[in-house]
Amino acid sequence: MDVPISDESIRLGQFLKLANLVESGSEAKPLIASGVVTVNGEVETRRGRQLAQGDVVTLAGQSARVAHGEVTDNLPW
Repeated sequence: MDVPISDESIRLGQFLKLANLVESGSEAKPLIASGVVTVNGEVETRRGRQLAQGDVVTLAGQSARVAHGEVTDNLPW
């Protein structure tokens, strides 16, 4: 699944939340530290790892790719 970001890069912990792979940063921190998250096929234990367009993050068999583009939300205002 492609997950668009509005900036050039995003931190791993933030991306996990944006991609709905975790519900909160507090959930992301221990998962990342335990070594169950991979970036481009390699284990990543740094929550602050900067991700760029094209990076693929995998957690528990679910993958999400960083895509550049407009982040759209369906807020009424």
